[in-house]
Amino acid sequence: MGKIKAIKIQLQQSGLLLFILIGVAVLTLLSDRFLTPANLINILRQASINGIISVGMMLVILTAGIDLSVGAILALSVVVTADLMHRGLPPFAATVLGLGIGGLLGFVNGWLVSRIRVPPFIATLGMMSFARGLALAYTGGKPVTGLDEGFRFLGTGIVGRIPMPVIIAFLVFLIGYILLTKTRVGTYLYALGENTEAALFSGIATGFYTKFVFTASGVLAALSGMILIARLDSAQPVIGLGYEFDAIAAVVIGGTSLAGGEGRLSGTLLGVLIIAMLNNALNLINVSSFYEGIVKGMVIALALILHGLVRKL
Repeated sequence: MGKIKAIKIQLQQSGLLLFILIGVAVLTLLSDRFLTPANLINILRQASINGIISVGMMLVILTAGIDLSVGAILALSVVVTADLMHRGLPPFAATVLGLGIGGLLGFVNGWLVSRIRVPPFIATLGMMSFARGLALAYTGGKPVTGLDEGFRFLGTGIVGRIPMPVIIAFLVFLIGYILLTKTRVGTYLYALGENTEAALFSGIATGFYTKFVFTASGVLAALSGMILIARLDSAQPVIGLGYEFDAIAAVVIGGTSLAGGEGRLSGTLLGVLIIAMLNNALNLINVSSFYEGIVKGMVIALALILHGLVRKL
């Protein structure tokens, strides 16, 4: 069974890679601007934001959870961070506090799920409303602009020819890969997703690891927000709307099962690239915003159908 499962995963990821290559070929024909170095760098820069969030989302979904609050946690974390910098707090300290807020809200999600037994969908839906409302109340609905130049390096800096957001996203994926494939933590997370009760009877601290994945999701949502506002030079309380859906789509397209216990980070990376490429293509070929959701939904549905067919083999 293990070999068959490995073959299915390999087929699925090969299919995703083929999907990307076909997409690149089609989009190159539709727009002569698509396959240019500047645009490819732009795609990677845009993918970095969703990529960082998607790593945390995958950890949660791997344990049979879901996190609908990442966009709102992102918003609250960044408006507080930006406001603290405006009040004179050094950028590093403000950033650490902002990441701490993301981690704290994520921990609350994990506590509600593991200790109070609130379903993840309900717990994170409530957190989404709470964090978004608090972000709006904290700022009075107004953006915080004019951020510290040193802080802005997170979003606008370039090392060699590689944008700083891409470097940070690469490091996040690398740490996630090591965590899931080279440590006991990864083994425990897969076991928790496959069968929570069996994992508990095996001596795995299921409550601890549930809180861990939600906390990680909160921290990574906040980190992606820091990069985003550093690039935009503006922290708005409505920032991050809908980001949870792109992250969930990337993770599921990448082959992680919503039932938990199955998935690879390499698949999530491919899913992130597909979403970023699709968003970029819709802009390049001037698809009306009224139809963007329809096109994106159709492509995501197609990828999920292919995923389902492979799983039935």
